[in-house]
Amino acid sequence: MSIIETAPKDSGAVLVEARTDLALQRTLFAAERTLMAWIRTAISMIGFGFSIYKFFQYLPEEIATGNIQRPRAPRNLGLTLVALGTLALAAAALQYWDFLKAIGTSRVQHVRSISFVVAIAVILIGCLTFYGVLLRHGPF
Repeated sequence: MSIIETAPKDSGAVLVEARTDLALQRTLFAAERTLMAWIRTAISMIGFGFSIYKFFQYLPEEIATGNIQRPRAPRNLGLTLVALGTLALAAAALQYWDFLKAIGTSRVQHVRSISFVVAIAVILIGCLTFYGVLLRHGPF
């Protein structure tokens, strides 16, 4: 027998650790689902804003005849929706990041989160779309 004997773990302690790990995993998955819902909402807002802008961009003859009373209103509404979707997703991604830091997950898990990477990509696309519509220039 060795000098240092390790006490066998109580089955209750093992069960508690397993349940704690599963609870943490469920919490992380819930945070992922919430971020993915924000991504879906932001993509919808950005897409809808861009669609409004592009739809009314192809009506120059209506604007020239004066049938449209506020010709910049669709562009402004489109810009507002694109900006709102992008800012909402940026706030959601920041909240997700802060939540993961608060519950004590490691930085390795931050990088491996596919939804966080997608959120950053959608934020960048939203920024490009906003500046493209604002400056009326770019690949749009």
